[in-house]
Amino acid sequence: MQNKIIVAGIGPGGEDFITPAALKKIRAAKFLVGGRRALSDFATDGQITCAITRDLDTPINFIRDKLALGDVVVMVSGDPGYYSLLDLLRKKFPPSIIEVIPSISTLQLAFAKIALPWHDATLLSFHGREPSQEALKFSAGKILGLLTDAVNNSATISRRLIECGWHGDSIVTICVRLSYADEKIFTVTLAEAAVAEPVNHCVLIVHTKNFAEG
Repeated sequence: MQNKIIVAGIGPGGEDFITPAALKKIRAAKFLVGGRRALSDFATDGQITCAITRDLDTPINFIRDKLALGDVVVMVSGDPGYYSLLDLLRKKFPPSIIEVIPSISTLQLAFAKIALPWHDATLLSFHGREPSQEALKFSAGKILGLLTDAVNNSATISRRLIECGWHGDSIVTICVRLSYADEKIFTVTLAEAAVAEPVNHCVLIVHTKNFAEG
């Protein structure tokens, strides 16, 4: 049997939100790839590990080398199907040897935290990328779920949304370090967020005041 790349979603970060299926594969792995924080949280003695950094050639070469010796488990934050290393792995290796273990995305947890269904939401990422103006444009009843980074943060994104036609009194819920003991969730208007101290690496949920009131 051909060895596999097992892409295990580890959820938002807190161990309570990782699935037993993913944890079982991670603990049994001989070869383990993941971000430095994930390796610190989940790697155990005896495992041969490789950290995911901006130099993506290193983990890709590690996976290619170790596949000849056994399965390689790759930990990715959130759900592997939403803006993760899975895209690159599919380009570098045959999809037939990739096994994916899904998990809870940070966006999914953010919507759950405010008891808001997300089946009609537009989900976009500013994490190292730029959504189109069309995708950000305001329309009645629209709900946005947004991933951010250090450059595209709560303030810069709020200003951009106002430029895209969103009213300043629209609601933005800012979710920080979800699933961790120090998580923080607070709600302000877009106009307030646009001039407030920026919050980096968070989740934003944006909708209109009338929608929030039901």
